Amino acid sequence: MELSAKSEYALLAMLQLAMGFAKGEPMQIKEIAQCQSIPDRYLEQLLADLRRHGLVKSQRGAKGGYLLSREPWAMNLLEIVQCIEGQDEAVDTSKQSGLECGLIREVWQESRRAAEEVLKSYTLQKLCEVYTGRQSTLMYYI
Repeated sequence: MELSAKSEYALLAMLQLAMGFAKGEPMQIKEIAQCQSIPDRYLEQLLADLRRHGLVKSQRGAKGGYLLSREPWAMNLLEIVQCIEGQDEAVDTSKQSGLECGLIREVWQESRRAAEEVLKSYTLQKLCEVYTGRQSTLMYYI
């Protein structure tokens, strides 16, 4: 199980929007892309997907941009990943049958459920708190 670059970029974009949530002002794509080192064009596509799924909303105009559609404490990481990756179960490409294959499938499903529970337990708010905590503990030397 791996986190795709697409999901990672979507989570970073949502993290950036969550960090600016209190201001209530939309963030432009260029600003999000620069803060999180995400390619602009790619970010446009991700934000369009997130908007279609109701996780962000867009505002037009000179001071337009993107905002979270809900509070960061009301949005978990699982719904963001499922929006980007889809909610499909793992496809069984195995041609084998029998006890061994069934057992392996069961273990795989159990690991997926565990990963989903972890993602569900983390809200954007919690992710922001962890992120800002780590940023404040960094030391810089000149």
